[in-house]
This record gives sequence, C-alpha cells and structure tokens, in this order.
Amino acid sequence: MGILSWIVLGLIAGILAKAIMPGRDPGGIIVTILLGIAGAIVGGFIGTLIGFGDISGFDIRSLIIAIVGAIVLLALYRALRR
Repeated sequence: MGILSWIVLGLIAGILAKAIMPGRDPGGIIVTILLGIAGAIVGGFIGTLIGFGDISGFDIRSLIIAIVGAIVLLALYRALRR
C-alpha cells in the first residue's frame, strides 16, 4: 500500500476515532489526522503480531485495524495531556 493510501486510510481512521471518542483535544483536527495515520501504522503492526492480519489494502478489515489503533493512540494522547 502506497504512502498516499496510508494517509487517506489514516485520515478516515482519525475522523472515525474522533467520532467514536468525542471530546476536546489539544491540537484539533491536525493532531487527530496525525493520530489516525500513526494509528493505522500501529494497528497494522499489532494486528500482524497477534495474527489478525495487516493493513495490505483498502478493505473493511484494514479500516477496523486502523480505527482501533487510532482510538488507542487518541486515548493515550488524552491521558498524557492531562
């Protein structure tokens, strides 16, 4: 999957993670997008380690992995910023 696909998938994952976990975040939408991109990478890495699969294309499984990764990173970010 190319870098542009990672960015688009991360953007979607970040927006959906923000919708699932509403609230005020320092940094706004830019930080949310960056957390989504990082979440896609972290989610793909963890998914590969536990045998669930990796982010290899633009499908529902890859999107779910990316969203879970983005939610985890958003929760950690919120906990560290308090």
